[in-house]
Amino acid sequence: MKRKGWLIAFAAALLLTLIVVPVQQSFSAEGNPTATAITQSALNDQFHLDHVVKIYVPSTVKGDIPITDAAHQKFVDQTLTKLSGWFGGATAIPGEGAWVDNHKTLIKEKVTIVYAFAEKLDKDSLNQVVDYAKKLKDDLAQSAISLEVDGKLYFIE
Repeated sequence: MKRKGWLIAFAAALLLTLIVVPVQQSFSAEGNPTATAITQSALNDQFHLDHVVKIYVPSTVKGDIPITDAAHQKFVDQTLTKLSGWFGGATAIPGEGAWVDNHKTLIKEKVTIVYAFAEKLDKDSLNQVVDYAKKLKDDLAQSAISLEVDGKLYFIE
């Protein structure tokens, strides 16, 4: 349970320290002034993507041992390539994550969030993403990799 505790603390701290990137969410225009404005705007008939998938790429191995910037970039590029291949494109944004260890010490690390928007997500595409996150977890000897899908954060163990 301690492992999940620090993962949850890490994810919460990470989300608080990152620059917020607007994420399109599904909504109903009824009773929502912003939604009504969008549906009555020039965006109404434009192509859009309803889903977003994000993989948090850590810059450490075994949870807290830093890797080189070049090694981290290799994993970021690999993740960009995978998500771009599956969903047509991807973006990477840098951030800093943090958690408090058992000794009440703040542990910080560089993290890169790689994300892709998708027109549809089905069982097969989600299984591909989860399988890749498991491989990334193994490659970096992490206890889990954070995967966010449509605003929900999952810890892939």
